[in-house]
Amino acid sequence: MPLCPGRIPGDTPSRHPPAWARQSPRGAQPDPVPRCSMVEVTVTPRSSLADRPVQLRVRGLSPSQLVTLRAWLKDEQGERFQSRAFFRADGSGEVDPGSHPALGGSYSGVWPMGLFWFLQPDTLFRRLVKRDVAGSPFLVRLEVFDGVQLGAEPQERPLGWCEAERWYVGPGVQRVPVRQGRVRGALFLPPGPGPFPGVIDMFGGAGGLIEFRAGLLASRGFAVLALAFFAYDDLPQVLAQLDLEYFEEAADFLLRHPKVRGPGLGVVGVSKGAEVALALASFLPQVVATVWINGTAFLHGNPLVYKDLRIPPIPYRVERILLAEAGAMDNSAIFADPRDPAYRASAIPVEKARGKVLFVVGEADRSFNSKLFAQLALARLPPESGRILSYPGAGHLIEPPGSPLCSVSSIRGSPRPLVWGGEPQPHARAQEHSWHEIVRFLEQQLGPAATAKL
Repeated sequence: MPLCPGRIPGDTPSRHPPAWARQSPRGAQPDPVPRCSMVEVTVTPRSSLADRPVQLRVRGLSPSQLVTLRAWLKDEQGERFQSRAFFRADGSGEVDPGSHPALGGSYSGVWPMGLFWFLQPDTLFRRLVKRDVAGSPFLVRLEVFDGVQLGAEPQERPLGWCEAERWYVGPGVQRVPVRQGRVRGALFLPPGPGPFPGVIDMFGGAGGLIEFRAGLLASRGFAVLALAFFAYDDLPQVLAQLDLEYFEEAADFLLRHPKVRGPGLGVVGVSKGAEVALALASFLPQVVATVWINGTAFLHGNPLVYKDLRIPPIPYRVERILLAEAGAMDNSAIFADPRDPAYRASAIPVEKARGKVLFVVGEADRSFNSKLFAQLALARLPPESGRILSYPGAGHLIEPPGSPLCSVSSIRGSPRPLVWGGEPQPHARAQEHSWHEIVRFLEQQLGPAATAKL
């Protein structure tokens, strides 16, 4: 008998699920469906970019067989993330999550990428972040079990399984470490001679260097500088102030690169990185396209300095922190009302922006009142210079599709985990829609980019 793809030689699937998974209601007849003898699990394509859809299929089941589909992976720290969904096979003994509704599990309904999008950590407060972006993919194991399997570790062997590779760089994309002057980060270059549209990519208040979004953007034809601005290499470990000349140096470095097409560049930032991105749009003429994801429109916590200019910050109201589920911190109330005239001097002068700004808002963000900040910034921008994409149910960490919702996690420098907010299904929809809009916006403002294939 041929083996399922990935089936361990000699591995015979068990035909007797635990009693609790097979019990019928009192008085009902036991399920008469015979068990399958050979099951095939396939994912197409097997190797793909993490922001691209794949097709999962299970064949060889018995008609109407109740099964559990399970996905799991381990990150570079060995932390496991998993999801599962319960299905009934169709009359041909097949399950296709792209057309068959999940009956329950980590999600319900028809979600072609549900097993990928609804992964959750076994350990509380972990966030799934790819660190070794260029060196290896996430390996996602996809398994099918007979009956309903609820335990974290199913007691049975799978009927069949396969493995998917989810990459964050496409073929030929180069990662070049950057230590140029004061600038620290990593430059991702698409294959070919270029020149390519240039983008600076930044994350938020945890510091360090996060590269997965830069790798995915480079795979779509952009030359992307993943830029660190504190807590990395020899940069300051604590963010005392936003020195705009550091970011100006980074922009000049990127535009001088022979594979980068000027004269303008784009900036993408989330959280504190969005605050920085809006400041760059306001002060640097070379920034012509800005993607602001769940940030602010005022300086908070840290002043901005640029040449002889200093913009004072609005202080955080730490006494307003709420301790939410499992002791995590809800910071949504620590920001004073920015409409108070006393804070006018802390506003980022977006009216000076020369380029376009795309605001991406999660309405269930429990870190900032992001929608209010986006509306205040848009009102001060020159006419036709900005647009808001606002997503009900989406949380703070809106990332490329394929990144599961992280609604609460531990971060460096925080005494407790932070609540980010969001509801799984609307957040997943927001990530899919916003990512396409972000790429399209950057292409419209910077010129077309060539997409890598995997």
